Amino acid sequence: MAVGISLCVLAALVLTVRACGQAPLSPSVLQGDSAQEGSWPWQASLHVDGQYLCGGALINSDWVLTAAYCFYQGSTDARRWTVYLGRQTQLGSNPHEVSRMGQTISFYPTEDMNIYDDIALLKLDSPVSFTSYIQPICLADSSSSFYSCTSCWFTGWVDMTGGVISGNETLQQTQLPLIEITACIHFMEELLGIPYLTENMICAGVIQSELSSCWDENNFRFFGNPLVCKQESSWTLAGVVNRYTGCGKMLVIYSGVSNYKSWIKNQAGLGTTDFVFFGSNSICNAANVFSVTTTPDTSTAS
Repeated sequence: MAVGISLCVLAALVLTVRACGQAPLSPSVLQGDSAQEGSWPWQASLHVDGQYLCGGALINSDWVLTAAYCFYQGSTDARRWTVYLGRQTQLGSNPHEVSRMGQTISFYPTEDMNIYDDIALLKLDSPVSFTSYIQPICLADSSSSFYSCTSCWFTGWVDMTGGVISGNETLQQTQLPLIEITACIHFMEELLGIPYLTENMICAGVIQSELSSCWDENNFRFFGNPLVCKQESSWTLAGVVNRYTGCGKMLVIYSGVSNYKSWIKNQAGLGTTDFVFFGSNSICNAANVFSVTTTPDTSTAS
């Protein structure tokens, strides 16, 4: 009997404790705009007063990383928020999901709205157990490097051309190339007339002049959603959505996770959140216009 109990406990531990950045149900080849169930097990759906507002990423059993802008537009009262994990659709059945209420919101560096550090943590009211559909994402260590043209993936319940999705509202995915940050900083300063970007941010997608008419800060569904990059067999969180432009080809701006390591570890607990070195080697001399396909593949842009 004791041996049987021990085996059961061991099996439970194997199911619950896994390395970060693992997506056991993700297909070997990612195709199409709609994600297959279980493909992105760290994806979080954040709802305020019962309404979906923003995305986020599960970083351990207790905390979700997202954008501070979500809470300033929704509510800074954590108890009004519900987080869904393991969710595939916003309207249909989600047999593998779990939900948690919010307990605490942590802003960086203060509770004042700061567009240059648009990042926040939401603590769940109780820990979640990891399954094949619910997994934590690895976080980019402070020593990580994200070079131009590295091909990463952006997910969320949004239209990847910049609009709001309809129908069954299945989780969407698209592959975006990273853009050299100084080129993006220059473009955004010309677009907005202010020095909006900093070296703490990451740009991905397309730089084109017609994007000037597509700057949008009102479609909150984009905010807080993760940008993840694959290295060998594991995925790393590079950033969370800060702002974006649309018009058929997107330019998405992210708060770079690697710049907030100390703060995240202080808030989420030492030893409970995994930071890994990400060193992309895809350096290119491409022009500042990148083509984004609607049917992504797994090859690295070069």
